[in-house]
Amino acid sequence: MCRFHIVSALENRYPFYTSQRGTEIMARPVTLTTGQWADLKLAELAPKAKSFGYDGLELACWGELFEVPRAVKEGDYCAKRREILDKNGLGCWAIQAHLAGQAVLDIIDSRHKSIIPDYVWGDGNPAGVNERAAKEMMDTARAAQKMGVGVVPGFTGSSIWYYTYSFPPVPQDWIDDGFKLLAKRWNPILDVFGECGVKFALEVHPTEIAFDLYSAERALDELKWRPEFGFNFDPSHLIWQGVDPVEFLYKFKDRIYHVHMKDTKVQLNGKTGVIASHLNFGDPRRGWDFRSLGHGSVNFEEIIRALNHIGYNGPLSVEWEDMGMEREFGATEACAFVKKINFSPSTIAFDGAFDKENQ
Repeated sequence: MCRFHIVSALENRYPFYTSQRGTEIMARPVTLTTGQWADLKLAELAPKAKSFGYDGLELACWGELFEVPRAVKEGDYCAKRREILDKNGLGCWAIQAHLAGQAVLDIIDSRHKSIIPDYVWGDGNPAGVNERAAKEMMDTARAAQKMGVGVVPGFTGSSIWYYTYSFPPVPQDWIDDGFKLLAKRWNPILDVFGECGVKFALEVHPTEIAFDLYSAERALDELKWRPEFGFNFDPSHLIWQGVDPVEFLYKFKDRIYHVHMKDTKVQLNGKTGVIASHLNFGDPRRGWDFRSLGHGSVNFEEIIRALNHIGYNGPLSVEWEDMGMEREFGATEACAFVKKINFSPSTIAFDGAFDKENQ
């Protein structure tokens, strides 16, 4: 006869996610990634996000939302950020540093001037920009510590992204050198993250040193799997490449430090392609495009089941991007979508009650 058993609770591997409302541990809060909302002040965005249904905000380190230099230098800056969040019943479990991080490994050109702070750009000398971007990331770890958050999702940049298609043929040592540069420039940054007790979560993404499963594995190998470095899981960047997001979760189950909930619609019709034909986002001729949650090709139920299996209990952070939908409508609908599918694993075996001893 089958024995009734209670499935043991999944080990909490995310102690850096703690409740903002006392000692109670919140079950996977649904937060809003604010990078796409940096045109607003935090005092304006916070009540909007609450009205949309969110539990908290993932604060972007650009615009006015979260300013790293002020967080590091001003003793009360983080407390004042928290006051705005608390007033609106919102928590904060992560700050995002994609833009400065991009400039650490990239070969710098004029495009970077539009996305990084003026004090990081400076005179635009590429080597100087790389160095100042690295310093900014170190300060971001310190700012995260002062803000009381334990993870910083972001980008690393890449000096070898433009070698993705190997023609003219790319010598293997050029690729090797690109990964060695990751270790050279990011290990000192990660040392500061370690000192601050903060994790860096690379968003595996085109133009980064890790953009799919195998390049992510190579990055971890190059950094000797140091614990400060893991991933911000975002299925929208994997699905159009043909990478199964669930396989990624199981491969790196111990390194999923943060989760972005974002959807992509793959629309290959015989005329379109995954390289997207130099067409901008929102163009219907693209072979894929970002969509609001539930309107694309990502199977989020399987992702939630995988997150349950690997024991991820951190935030589910909605990154809303959809050129065909008004953003406040989309952000509200997306929040409801995530809360609907954010189910917990069962704590009992469904057939356990068949055992007469347990009836």
